[in-house]
Amino acid sequence: MNKNEKGIELMQEGKWEEAAKIFMEAIEENPNDALTYINFGNVLSAVGETDKALVFFEKAIELDDKAGAAYYSAGNLYFENEQYDQAKNMFEQAMKCGLESSDNYFMLGMSLVQLEQPRLALPYLQRSVELNGDDAEARFQYGLCLAHQEFILEAIDQFKNCIELDPSHADAYYNLGVAYGYQEEEIQSLAMFHKVIEIQPDHLLAGYGIKLIEKGQAEQK
Repeated sequence: MNKNEKGIELMQEGKWEEAAKIFMEAIEENPNDALTYINFGNVLSAVGETDKALVFFEKAIELDDKAGAAYYSAGNLYFENEQYDQAKNMFEQAMKCGLESSDNYFMLGMSLVQLEQPRLALPYLQRSVELNGDDAEARFQYGLCLAHQEFILEAIDQFKNCIELDPSHADAYYNLGVAYGYQEEEIQSLAMFHKVIEIQPDHLLAGYGIKLIEKGQAEQK
């Protein structure tokens, strides 16, 4: 087992200081290995040293401008810092370098969502779901984008899939209720809003939705 492998093992065990020590030794032994800089940057990121982590990701890119993992890790830091345009650029570059992971597609899509470009986000979120169908949050965000573009039936399918994967996802139930409302399916919509309140009693929008539907039903009687 080389030092990079040992360091990753320590990271997986949550032994951040020991992992950092191993990666620093590896850098001293081979200062031109981009992977070690990425790994050390990930340790720094995990313990909240984001500015320092970014320096190591930039150094990795300097050593290997095809290091997709460095762009991806840097993109995550920019996203966390709400620098969504920079994050988008990093995730795009990671993709150009051959990083075809569901996580990279998801984060690229989410960067575009934050930049209020849901139409552009749609294909990336779709690809993320195609690569990892068991990611409940990816399905939820894909469903939101579909709904935003008025693909209501397709959005309903994604919200249902999200709930199957995560039965406690209150926002998926809420948006499913809204989607049913657009389809004028009040019974299903009301049931979804009640499910939201069951999971999250202080969900104001679901509570308002219930009152609105029940008021409409009372007026019809």
